Amino acid sequence: MVVIDIIIFTFEDDVLKVLLVKRKAPPFIGKWAIPGGFVRKQESLMRAAERELREETGVRAGYLEQLYTFGDPKRDPRGRVVTAAYFALIPRGKMKVRGASDAADARFFPVRKLPSLAFDHKKIFLYARTRLQNKIQYTNIAWSLLPRAFTLGEIQDLYETIWGRRLDKRNFRKKLFSLGLLKALPKMRRGLRQRPARLYAFKKKTYVELKRFFS
Repeated sequence: MVVIDIIIFTFEDDVLKVLLVKRKAPPFIGKWAIPGGFVRKQESLMRAAERELREETGVRAGYLEQLYTFGDPKRDPRGRVVTAAYFALIPRGKMKVRGASDAADARFFPVRKLPSLAFDHKKIFLYARTRLQNKIQYTNIAWSLLPRAFTLGEIQDLYETIWGRRLDKRNFRKKLFSLGLLKALPKMRRGLRQRPARLYAFKKKTYVELKRFFS
């Protein structure tokens, strides 16, 4: 049996979060798990991943990548079940979270405060988080987690959150602009307690690998 499991990341209120569903069918009734399901007979792995993502969030992912294949013979008490794991990145405001028919609940959890997970899903999650931490160093996939328009402070918050460390503001912006990925918008974000901040957007919302990035 082959299943698809999808680790869905989003970035909200300066917190990196992951979508989990609460199982209402055996095994692991009442346990939180990564959303997923069995691959249908005439379905490719990518089509199954896109379907599961659509059923859980109601949208297509800005970024969707196959992560790894997990096939420990004892990973599922129902028998020999192999999972093709994917990870997806989606801006929070675009999702309408809804648990599929086999889920009692669905919600986002901060990646640093996850509940106990069913199956080997903690292992899958840790693998996905490491992949994301690596990917953001040499690609432009940050656009998949940000709104269309954002400030330089917001994109730095994203990098700091994913890496788990503080970055020097001047050096960060110098390196960011040197990549030529951003364009300034003729708009400012104004807040009651902050000075107006210039808004930016990515020039292209397509996956790009970079020869040099942050380290």
